[in-house]
Amino acid sequence: MTEGSKSAAETLRRGHPRHRDEWGIEFSRIVAFSDGVFAIAITLLALAIDVPQNLPPDTTVAEVLEGQTGDILAYAISFAVVGKLWLSHHRFFSAVERFDSVLMGLNILYLAWIALVPVTSEVLGDYGEDPAGVITYAAIMVAVSLTFQAQIVHAYRSGLIRPELRDLERHVVGPANFLIAIVFLLSIPVALVSPVVATLMWPVIFFTGRPLADRLAALRS
Repeated sequence: MTEGSKSAAETLRRGHPRHRDEWGIEFSRIVAFSDGVFAIAITLLALAIDVPQNLPPDTTVAEVLEGQTGDILAYAISFAVVGKLWLSHHRFFSAVERFDSVLMGLNILYLAWIALVPVTSEVLGDYGEDPAGVITYAAIMVAVSLTFQAQIVHAYRSGLIRPELRDLERHVVGPANFLIAIVFLLSIPVALVSPVVATLMWPVIFFTGRPLADRLAALRS
């Protein structure tokens, strides 16, 4: 066994963080697998919109689409949310310099929640006026955000982030993701009173998310 092979085996045996440049294939597989889960999840969102091939008698296309309003709205919300989550995930892993088994495990758990988004999106589309439908969707999004937050915190505390990008992850990405979790968490009790108002809270993430995240980051500094 060569000296390099011994060093690699020792790194694996002891669970030491692995540098992305030295373990390029393994790191690329983590990113590719994550992107694949996102791609499948965001594609499955469209399948909840069910337009029959043959229209019922005395029914127009406009009437059929009107009956799908809830599913179309749920698709639009979920597409925007998953797209934003993918951008944050992509930016985060671009800043990761080293990775370990804990980060990999947290990422797998994170992707498990992402895979449930199409299911909860369909529930939201079919039962968006029911508090249980809105709460189910919001609860999954809280789990997604908190799991991603756990990845950020672990990577920061374990020194897995590129030194030149540590401040960015700490002051921008982390607060922005934490804000997403807060908005969805606050919408849960609101849904018990008004599911519509709870749903309307979610666009706050997109229209005021960055300014609020910057303010939160400033307070933490």
